[in-house]
Amino acid sequence: MTSEKGPGDRPRILVVDDHPENLELLEALLVPQGYEVVRASTGEEALKRLSSNAVALMLLDVMMPGINGYEVIRRVRQDSANGQIPIVLVTALRDKQERVKGIEAGCDDFLSKPVDKMELLARVRSLLKVKAYNDLMSRYREDLESEVLGRTEELRHAIEGIRAASLETIVRLSRAAEYRDEDTGAHILRMGHYAAAVAKQMGLSEKGVETILHAAPMHDIGKIGIPDQILLKPGKLDAGEWEIMKTHTTMGVRILEGSNADVIQLGETIAGTHHEKWNGEGYPKGLKGQDIPISGRITAIADVFDGLTSKRPYKKPFSLDHSFSIMAEGRGTHFDPAAVDAFFAVKDEILHVKAHYQGEAQGLLAFHDETKQETAE
Repeated sequence: MTSEKGPGDRPRILVVDDHPENLELLEALLVPQGYEVVRASTGEEALKRLSSNAVALMLLDVMMPGINGYEVIRRVRQDSANGQIPIVLVTALRDKQERVKGIEAGCDDFLSKPVDKMELLARVRSLLKVKAYNDLMSRYREDLESEVLGRTEELRHAIEGIRAASLETIVRLSRAAEYRDEDTGAHILRMGHYAAAVAKQMGLSEKGVETILHAAPMHDIGKIGIPDQILLKPGKLDAGEWEIMKTHTTMGVRILEGSNADVIQLGETIAGTHHEKWNGEGYPKGLKGQDIPISGRITAIADVFDGLTSKRPYKKPFSLDHSFSIMAEGRGTHFDPAAVDAFFAVKDEILHVKAHYQGEAQGLLAFHDETKQETAE
C-alpha cells in the first residue's frame, strides 16, 4: 500500500464536498499547516480516490448527489484496506438524529459548517494522533504475531526433533532385546509397519495407527531378561524352559509400566497381550476374544507372520505361500477373524514392507528417512 503521507512527509487528507468553494476553503486551511489535500466532489469519486491514494484522514460532506456521506462511510468501513481511516463528517445539519445516523454509519467526529479554522485543525490533529497510535499498536500486534508464529514454528521443530529422538531410542532399545535371537534388527521395523497397516485397515484413528506403529516394536522387549541358553536354543524348548520363555511378556510389562507417554503405555499393553489367542489358549493370562486388547490382537498377526517368514535359531524361513496358509488357518483360533481379514486385505502392502525392511542397516536407514520426513511435515 502507498504511504499516507505526501512529499515532505505531509499527512494526506481526502476532502469530499460537492461544492467547489468548500473544497477550496478546506484546502486553504489545511495546506499551510503542512497537510497534503486530495479532492473529491462526489461519493463515487471519493471511493475511487481511496482506491488509488493512501490517506490518513477523510473530511466528508453528508448531503451530496449520488452516494451520500453516510453510504460512503459504510463502504469505507467494509474495506479491509481503508476501514480504519478516521472520518469527520463536515455538515450544515444540526439535527441530532442526523448525527446519530453518522455515528451508526461509523464516523469518528463532526464539524459544523461554516467550518471554524481552530476547531478544524484541533480535530484533525487529535484524530491523526489517535490514528498514529492505533497504527503503532497494529504494527506491534503484527510484529508480535509474526514473532509468536516464528517461535511456535521453532518450538514445533524442537518438539518434532525430540519426538524423533524418542522414537529412535524406542527402536534401538527394542532392537537391543531382539538382537540376541534375531538375525537382524529389521524385524522390529517390519513389525511396526505390519501392525500399522492392519490397524489402518481395521479403522483405527490416524493417531491410533501412528501409536501402534511405534509401540509394536516393543512387543518382545521382555526377552532381554531371558537367559541365552533358552532364548538361543536351536532345538525345541522343554516344558520348564518354555515356562521361562513365556515370562518375557510379564517382564516386558514390568519394564514399560508406569509411563505417562501414550506410545510407552501402548507398548506395555502389547508386550503383555501379543501372545494371547482368540480362543483363550494363549498366555500369560489366557484372555479370549474381545477381552484381548485390539493392539495385542493386531500385533499378534504381525509377529507371527514375521516369525514365519524369518530365519530363527530353531528354524529356516517358511515360504510366503506356506506362511499365508498358516495365517489363514489361524483365523478364529489363534487370531481375531477381523484382524486376519484386514491382514489379507492389505497383503500387497505387507509384502512391500517385507521387501523394504530387509537387513539391519537398510532398516535403520529407512527409519531415519521416515523420521526426517515426519519432522519436515
